[in-house]
Amino acid sequence: MAVIGLLVFGVISGAISSALAQSRPGDFAFLRDIDPTIIQDIRYATSNNFMGRPIAGYGAAECVVKREVGRRLKAVQQELARQSLSLKMFDCYRPARAVADMVAWSRNGKETAAERRYNPAFSKADLFRLGYIATHSGHSTGAAVDLTLVDLRADNSRKFDPARDYADCTAPVAARAPEGSVDMGTGYDCSDAKGHTAAAAITPAQKRWRNTLVAAMARQGFANYAKEWWHFSLPGAGGAAYDFPITRAH
Repeated sequence: MAVIGLLVFGVISGAISSALAQSRPGDFAFLRDIDPTIIQDIRYATSNNFMGRPIAGYGAAECVVKREVGRRLKAVQQELARQSLSLKMFDCYRPARAVADMVAWSRNGKETAAERRYNPAFSKADLFRLGYIATHSGHSTGAAVDLTLVDLRADNSRKFDPARDYADCTAPVAARAPEGSVDMGTGYDCSDAKGHTAAAAITPAQKRWRNTLVAAMARQGFANYAKEWWHFSLPGAGGAAYDFPITRAH
């Protein structure tokens, strides 16, 4: 989910209503146009996410980023390729209407078993207090991304089955929902202490994978969010939040 800062929800709602006609600014680009080798699994455009459905504003499963962010991701990818590794993008630019959709979901008073897979230790109503969701996201500026690593030499063929009852996001990798990536110790968007980047309750191998990702991203100037091993932002590349919808790359 990856959050930065808090704003009054009513302010965001007003901004969204006045920005529905926004088009993609010139300093944003489709990541596949910058580096088509980076794997994309944009989960919020699908039902395979903590809300169990496509999220508002995600009209296509495309990673859109500020151009400078994309250039630096390409440099990370080039370094990783020498180790037979690849980045896999889970989320990039996030329209403000998607943030509002998440806020409304968190307050709807319902919680399914599938939703609890992502926050097994507490109620989704606590996600704000604990710093996992906020009413303003750095993703909406185009400067934040959620990602993981893929070992290109491994068997990554396991696919998500929406009909299957998977274990929660903190379970061993064979029991939780497959992500076609290295084992980072939790699944993506796992709102749990085990998902904190420096969590102690993971194996040495899982720590090494997290350290590999953090170090590769840091060499290109990206900062990790300590409560989410998958979330990185590029300091200074942010700015205004946007609400243009995500469409297919042309």
